[in-house]
Amino acid sequence: MRGPRVRFAPSPTGFFHVGSARTALFNWFVARHDPNGVFVLRIEDTDDTRNRDEWVDGIVSAMQWLGMHADVGPYRQSDHKDEHFGAVTQLHAAGWIYMCDCTTDMVQARKGEDKTPGYDGFCRERALSPGPGAAYRFKVPREGTTVVTDEVRGEVVFANENIEDFVVAKPSGAVLFALSNVVDDRRDEITHVIRGEEHLPNTPKQILMWRALDEVTGTEMTVPSFAHLPVLVNEQRKKLSKRRDPVAVEMYRDQGYLPEAFANYLSLLGWSPRGDVEKVGLDVSVAQFRLSDVSHSPAFFDVKKLAHLNGEYIRDLSADEFIERSAPWVRPSSTSWHPSDQEPAWRAEQFDAEVYSRIAPLVQERVATMGEVPGMVEFLFLDEAPFNEADFAKAIGVDHLAHEVLVRAAAAFADVSWDAAALHAAAVHIGAELDVNLRKAQAPIRCAVTGRNVGPPLFESLELLGREATITRLSRALARARQ
Repeated sequence: MRGPRVRFAPSPTGFFHVGSARTALFNWFVARHDPNGVFVLRIEDTDDTRNRDEWVDGIVSAMQWLGMHADVGPYRQSDHKDEHFGAVTQLHAAGWIYMCDCTTDMVQARKGEDKTPGYDGFCRERALSPGPGAAYRFKVPREGTTVVTDEVRGEVVFANENIEDFVVAKPSGAVLFALSNVVDDRRDEITHVIRGEEHLPNTPKQILMWRALDEVTGTEMTVPSFAHLPVLVNEQRKKLSKRRDPVAVEMYRDQGYLPEAFANYLSLLGWSPRGDVEKVGLDVSVAQFRLSDVSHSPAFFDVKKLAHLNGEYIRDLSADEFIERSAPWVRPSSTSWHPSDQEPAWRAEQFDAEVYSRIAPLVQERVATMGEVPGMVEFLFLDEAPFNEADFAKAIGVDHLAHEVLVRAAAAFADVSWDAAALHAAAVHIGAELDVNLRKAQAPIRCAVTGRNVGPPLFESLELLGREATITRLSRALARARQ
């Protein structure tokens, strides 16, 4: 038996938007829910002025990173330009399309004070022949309604009289989005069109063209089921914008979000798995997903919630898995992929795999993304840990008590047994002598040695760094503070 055939049809005009990724994922869920489902990846690259090959590569690689592999494609819409224009020719010959040479100024001049948007149908009965400056318009029926049966929104009724005779092909013959999509969906035998709600106004037009193509081809094909997904909004509840919001999937990948965590979070944008558990694998989402369960309310893309969920996934990794998957961020000159092609701050000869394997489980408990790992461990692999200026001013600065802690720590650490327990005891003793708690005593030590006020457990870190390097950094920080 045939299963659902869905398609994801992005335009390669920029980085892969998180909204597009959510749309792709929901399509993929529908296809994978049925053993006979088919997921088609179609690149809509007919806009020559904006499309770039690197954006195509970005879409494909980001989808593969998220675990979504196409059953058909990726193929390019531009490969079927002749077929698209063939549909224009057929519809024109059958009277469904007419030529129009009106400009926007001409239409407005005829309307006068009437500011109602849309074309006025002036060329509908002029019987113009194709020629320079003449576009192709679809002749929308004047009467009746077109009903969109939407699996998310229910029935949406459009009065045909409110749909203008819309352009389907430019004077150059280039076929526009609405018609080319219908032609492609018919050829690919698409059963479900699942896309963002911004496409809902296009849907009655596409249904009209679908039925017109049934007539002119003599082949009646079932109109696909439609599902228009809720818009994604930011914390101000405004639609996510490429200009002001972090929306590129590639950016999250480079920052060290895990693909399974990112896909899990995308699945929650307008849909929920059963029960109160939100942290679920793709197999659970595939089994439980139903378009009828998708909300039509805007979905908040909450970066903080995403980071929290990603941290949970990181902590679920075994120590060996964490070391392996954090490698691109910490291993210089690795043969593996590096995020944004950025090498770590340290050189290959400075990196010690054994030291990293010992600090890694401590770091794993404290990071939300893999991109945070280098900052946590750089003090171990650089000759001098770079100071964070704000952290230095807060922890050490001109605080004479902090200075005294550094003096006493340098002296105590010179003779103490070099293990975390002994170092901890020495710091407790220093705090008791100065009448401060351990948190107050260890803050300047941490900043002096690591350059930061947060990081992995201090005394385990000192044990790995070694006595000589630790004392040298304490003295260096003290000298800097006294300048």
